[in-house]
Parts: sequence; C-alpha cells; structure tokens
Amino acid sequence: MVAAQAKRAMALAMVGLMALAAGCSSYQPAPDAFHKAVIQPYRLDAGDSLRIIVFEQADLTNTYAVDQSGFVSFPLIGSVNARGRTVWELEDDITGRLRQGFLRDPDVSIQVDRHRAFFILGEVNAAGQYAYVPGMNVQNAIAIAGGYTPRADQSRVDITRKVDGEVMTGRVTISDPILAGDTIYVLDRHSD
Repeated sequence: MVAAQAKRAMALAMVGLMALAAGCSSYQPAPDAFHKAVIQPYRLDAGDSLRIIVFEQADLTNTYAVDQSGFVSFPLIGSVNARGRTVWELEDDITGRLRQGFLRDPDVSIQVDRHRAFFILGEVNAAGQYAYVPGMNVQNAIAIAGGYTPRADQSRVDITRKVDGEVMTGRVTISDPILAGDTIYVLDRHSD
C-alpha cells in the first residue's frame, strides 16, 4: 500500500512539474535577429512621413506619407514602393524614375520627417500609441506612457517587432532600444 501511494505521489509530482514547465513555455528571449535589427539602417514602412527634396524643383519638393500598403505617391512617376527600404534606396529609385523622361539630371534627397509610432500596452498608466524618437529605449517609452502601474514588472518587457518582413516577439530588459513600429508589452510582476 505504501509503495502504491509513493508511486501515485511521484506521478502527481511529475504531472505538476510538466504543468509548471508548460506554463513557463510562453517565455521567449529575444532572438538574435531581433537585436541585429537595432543596428541596421532604418527601414521605411507604413506610417512614416518623408520630406522628399528634388533640388531646383519646388513643385516636387514636399512631405509625403508612406501609405498602409507601403507606397509613396509621387508626382510624375506615381506610386513608389517604400516598405522595407532605406531612404538611400528610395532616393535612387525616385531619381532613376525621374530621369526616365521627366528630368535631365534629378538630384533627390529624402529625410524621415516623422517616424511611425510605437505602441505600449500592459502595466503602464496610459497605454496607447506614441510618437517614436530615434534612440529611444524601453524605459523612455514607459515614461512617455505615464510610468508603471503598481503591478508592473519593472525589469523586463515583451516587444513584438517586424524583422526582415517577419513578426517576432521576445523578452528584453528596460534598457534595450526600441524601434519605430514596435509594440511593447509591460508585464505584470506575477506573470512568468
């Protein structure tokens, strides 16, 4: 009888450990590609606003939005794909298209006028969408969102980020940098 109770207790302990392990399986450290994205050149996407200057062409120089499809609608040449490209790649594309029968020797310069927003959710006082500023880290974003709630885990957060066209989520510390378009989730201190 004692041996049967010991086996049952051991089986229950194993089930408990397996359930605990399954509960912790949602934790994912940030993948390497996640961190490498921070040191890559800025990639344009929907929500960015661009200042496009065509020298000596005042009618073409203006601020243009990257639409939800990732395109910029530019006079004379129509829609130009901006999603996933650097400003230098977009400059080259627009210059080449303008050179094809519109301007003899176009000189195009592009600057990001306004970066797309980042989003912050979870245990902050004012969750929502906020303007991104280059060089921000998680702690800056939390401050902009009104700081932590009393339940917040103040040492780590989850970030969802698009890297090379793939959406991935990883856990980072509050000193990690953020990128435009990131979604930050501030965890409850009682979560895994």
